[in-house]
Amino acid sequence: MRKPLVIFYALAIYVLSEIIWWAYLLVSVQPERKGMIMGEGAIFLLIFFTGAYYLQRTLKKERNLHEQQKNFLLSVTHELKSPLASIKLYIQTILKRELDRQQINSFLNNSLKDIERLDDLVENMLLATRIENHSYSFPKEEFDFSDVIEKVANRLQIHSCSSQIISCELEKGIKLTGDKFALTLVVSNLVENAVKYSPACAEVKVKLCNKNNIIHFAVEDKGIGISDQEKSLIFDKFYRVGSEETRKTKGTGLGLYIVKQVLEKHKAYIKVKNNKPTGTIFEVTFNSHGN
Repeated sequence: MRKPLVIFYALAIYVLSEIIWWAYLLVSVQPERKGMIMGEGAIFLLIFFTGAYYLQRTLKKERNLHEQQKNFLLSVTHELKSPLASIKLYIQTILKRELDRQQINSFLNNSLKDIERLDDLVENMLLATRIENHSYSFPKEEFDFSDVIEKVANRLQIHSCSSQIISCELEKGIKLTGDKFALTLVVSNLVENAVKYSPACAEVKVKLCNKNNIIHFAVEDKGIGISDQEKSLIFDKFYRVGSEETRKTKGTGLGLYIVKQVLEKHKAYIKVKNNKPTGTIFEVTFNSHGN
């Protein structure tokens, strides 16, 4: 994408120099029309620079989108390879070594968590595509939101840590009316993000309560935090916090985009706040019926 920008700047400089040259020649030949020539030239230059500005901005947006898509493909490749390698290792260990029943069950459970992680990745990509194509209808049903959050939190526990990293403070029996599948992905994306951007085995708090028929769902982490400049950008498709050169965390840039789109369809609101002393709080509010 650098070559089109270089060509654009070269053409802009050429056109500008030609305009100035022709204006000089016209004034030299017809000095009595200098005011009219300068006025028309100024209007032409205003139109030219306005068009050039918007064209340059479009080219830069196209370049940024191209970079984001390239990074997305690299991220997806890594996100697929990591759990697949883990599953392969667990199965090879089960097949090659004499293990007791408890060890086999542990390896199989860990493999199942990796498979569910792959399933989440595929579901995120499919849902993001269907949302963008306006081909997803968001079917609604009443379901137990407390139970959904508890199951997601249990599934996302990091099995390499001996201590529990996700602590839940959930009010039992809270019901929502909405798209259970899409809202489950919202919970999964928010909790997984909190785990991903937190130090190893650090505590992530997941809270749910109903206050005056307003359902409050929050995920708190003690991670790197999000700058005020980036808080307005994190819900954009493919956007990821930090630079590609220094970023160490995995991800596709689709999770928070899906969160925002799904919550808007449910007329729910999400706030991004700073945690104290470090980290981020994502706070979601629904009315009691999820409408």
